[in-house]
Amino acid sequence: MTIYGTSFLAFCVVCGLLGGRLLGWLLGLEANVGGVGVAMILLIVAGGKLQAKGLLGPATSRGVVFWSSIYIPVVVAMAASQNVAGALRGGPVAILAGVLSVVACMVLVPVLSKIGNGRSALPDQNP
Repeated sequence: MTIYGTSFLAFCVVCGLLGGRLLGWLLGLEANVGGVGVAMILLIVAGGKLQAKGLLGPATSRGVVFWSSIYIPVVVAMAASQNVAGALRGGPVAILAGVLSVVACMVLVPVLSKIGNGRSALPDQNP
């Protein structure tokens, strides 16, 4: 049922925003630092764990997959609209952070695929 996926996504977003706010506070910034990313990671990890334990029914799993499919493009669009020129003027730290995050993702893809042992995280799409 899609509504369950919606409530699960909302829970992850609220926790992520609170986590990003806490991280910003710990760093001495008046900003949300990585809250959307924390929410995405929480959505992936918690959803996978709940599904592995059999706590997500098929309808709920489909709802989570649906909202995950919607959520990620929205986040990418938000990131694309950030001020790249300001980041370039701000110094090499922004460029270095971007390059390092891309390299880290590329390095972690094979590691994560080995952890999965070929199991799909997506529920069976056949009704």
